[in-house]
Amino acid sequence: MQFLEVPFTTTYRIEQPETTNFQQLNLQCNETQTGILGRSYIQRFFYNESRGVCLYNPANPLIVQGDSTLLLEVNNPLFEDAREILSAFAHLEKSPEYIHTYHLTPLSLWNAASLGWDAKQVMKVLELYTKYPIPQNVGAAIAEQIGRFGKIELVRIDEKLLLRSTDPILLRELLKNPATRHFATKMEKDGTAEVSVAFRGVVKQAFMELGYPVNDLAGYVEGAPYPMSMREQGLDGTPFTLRQYQDYAVSAFIGSPAKPGGSGVVVLPCGAGKTIVGLESMTRLAKKTLILVSNITAARQWKREILNRTTLTEQEVGEYSGEDKTIRPVTLATYQILTYRKSKDDKFVHFDIFNREDWGLILYDEVHLLPAPVFKFTAEIQARRRLGLTATLIREDGRQGDVFALIGPKKYDVPWKDLEKQGWIASARCVEVRVDLPDAEKLSYLSMAPKQQIRSAYENVNKLRVAEEIIARHQGEKILIIGQYITQIESFGEKFNAPVIKGTTPNSERDVLYQKFRDGEINLLILSRVGNMAIDLPDANIAIQVSGTFGSRQEEAQRLGRILRPKSNGGQAVFYSIVTRDSKELDFAMNRQLFLAEQGYPYEIEYR
Repeated sequence: MQFLEVPFTTTYRIEQPETTNFQQLNLQCNETQTGILGRSYIQRFFYNESRGVCLYNPANPLIVQGDSTLLLEVNNPLFEDAREILSAFAHLEKSPEYIHTYHLTPLSLWNAASLGWDAKQVMKVLELYTKYPIPQNVGAAIAEQIGRFGKIELVRIDEKLLLRSTDPILLRELLKNPATRHFATKMEKDGTAEVSVAFRGVVKQAFMELGYPVNDLAGYVEGAPYPMSMREQGLDGTPFTLRQYQDYAVSAFIGSPAKPGGSGVVVLPCGAGKTIVGLESMTRLAKKTLILVSNITAARQWKREILNRTTLTEQEVGEYSGEDKTIRPVTLATYQILTYRKSKDDKFVHFDIFNREDWGLILYDEVHLLPAPVFKFTAEIQARRRLGLTATLIREDGRQGDVFALIGPKKYDVPWKDLEKQGWIASARCVEVRVDLPDAEKLSYLSMAPKQQIRSAYENVNKLRVAEEIIARHQGEKILIIGQYITQIESFGEKFNAPVIKGTTPNSERDVLYQKFRDGEINLLILSRVGNMAIDLPDANIAIQVSGTFGSRQEEAQRLGRILRPKSNGGQAVFYSIVTRDSKELDFAMNRQLFLAEQGYPYEIEYR
């Protein structure tokens, strides 16, 4: 193992070392030059010294195709290493048994660029693992897309908001486009273009759609200062120490005096302490903070953590929801209340919360769930620092680009399996159990309309029997059953004499049931889609998925996340997905598994 020490900047210079084929090479990037407390960040790379002359290497697992797709062989000794590093800059599209298909997309490359990757580094990784020479056009496309990130900058000079570029002619031509030409109020002689402050968000959206993501360097309003800090010991008596990866994530967001941070997204697995990253960021900034969460349960979990981990008191933390509308220096608001309006033609009633206080930080929990209507207002609050927290940047509505443009680029990411190996999240097995329809329904299924077929497959009554077998297999363990359809989960509740939590269940009743589950009074909970959201059930170690939102990868990741908190006994978590054979549900299931496959969770297949 060799180490090279290079400055921690947006690019790295990699010297050719004396190595043997396939020897791992680490880059140790010294952050002392940026003033970030002298920490080091390790970025792993690999170097194969024979690649410069080898035209074909059958031992390698990767084929790079001219359409920017990457084919990765699963049954190859280098598969795991390649998968781990490819996920930093490529998007996984398919993951069947033997060949995984990735795609180099503009967004995947821009996110890599935001984390400090340059085109040469991407090419070195591809060269290391490829069987065949890389098509020349692929290298050109990588250089082009990564080079576009930050080519257009948004800056503030003398109280003016300006667009500028190292290529003023490019900027001038882009501003002639119908989608952008109304944003620039004045073109300056130096090639910059003045933009109204009101357009700060939407101009970034427009340039993103044109393929030139804007690097926003215009700074932020300070926001009202508010003193707060993290406790060395929680009120519950447990000592508190920030984990190294959490510290790196916070530092990447906050920045340093030499290189101030901005806004952006931190990606960490469920159970890895995203809330702690949010609290540490909030207390380091020490500003009035608005925290947006997915539901009331999540809001109250955040409040418990705030009171337990920080010096803030009950009187300093407010809740703005359907049940309470109290604004305080740190305020928790739900996405639902923000998107409430009396009719589809009315204005959103509660959007003024964004301007009621001089917020210094707006924190978006589960940012991948951010409702589309909030994006418009997000575009209007670009002067405030924003931190998004998520386990996955996947959005089923295809608006990942809006998260990038309006919340910010990815600031920090870490593979789930890395944290599993370090013991910060539970090890997990994923098992897909395939079951037949009842004999009496097999023929009638073929004559059903597509929507009926989907519903019939999801609500297959044979799933009750399979779930019963799984529960018996894990007797005495903490089990969650999660489903999509209310009639289905109610039938499971009746079958197993277990409580059912659904959207209509009052929050007070939910809280009681969650607490009984934590305390061990009950070992089985049945959940509707409320189980997708952030719920704090640290001892849950078995999840049984009986139906879902079609092919949602996002939902699959969230549901696995419910059981990933480290177990007090060090035990393994198991995620079961019961799927009807020879049905559309099986197609959906393969798509749902894509994100988890990218994170290193292959599915075992069982038949019943």
